[in-house]
Amino acid sequence: MKVNEIFKSIQGESSWQGYPCIFIRLSGCNLRCRWCDTKYAYENGNEISVDEVINSVGTIHESPLLVEITGGEPLLQPEVYELSEKLLDKGYKVLIDTNGSIPADKLDSRAIRIIDIKCPNSGMSDKTHWDNLKNLRTTDEIKFVLSDKRDYDWAKDVIKKYGLLDQVNRQPKILFSPVVRTIHELPLHSIAEWILCDNLPVQLQVQLHKYIGVR
Repeated sequence: MKVNEIFKSIQGESSWQGYPCIFIRLSGCNLRCRWCDTKYAYENGNEISVDEVINSVGTIHESPLLVEITGGEPLLQPEVYELSEKLLDKGYKVLIDTNGSIPADKLDSRAIRIIDIKCPNSGMSDKTHWDNLKNLRTTDEIKFVLSDKRDYDWAKDVIKKYGLLDQVNRQPKILFSPVVRTIHELPLHSIAEWILCDNLPVQLQVQLHKYIGVR
């Protein structure tokens, strides 16, 4: 499989935000979002085996830890299924961050799927594989990255259309985040006001790693 980088950092997004995490960033992406912050992963990377990836993870931290498989788009590489299963078998908690354009139903049921639904201003909302929202697991997390009120209203319509507000105990989790550090940056207080006004049971979050100075 083609791997861009493997490193240890603080988990900056999702409900696992703030925890130490080992990141496996796979190369290649089928989308070109306007404010992508990992363009370096489009092509760059080295071909290494699944077992070599797992050995690298073990070298970074000997005991099982939180691991996120990300990209790029990790589901483009068929070896991702074997990789995630072997990590789970070794006792790792595995997060898989996918851009929502590819069916995610083949992933091991023990893995936590973080499905990024691209909003209109990303330029990629028409690439969404909507069946992912029809076959959700209680451990799934659905992420919307917003740049303005139009994106917010669109995301609100999506979660209503797919009945995500009707889930018992607010499962799966729904995450709203702003685009950050671009000319499109949306103030956090704006999203907070909209959420409170609409009484949406969603979690507002930031990309924590960008504020604490680690990647």
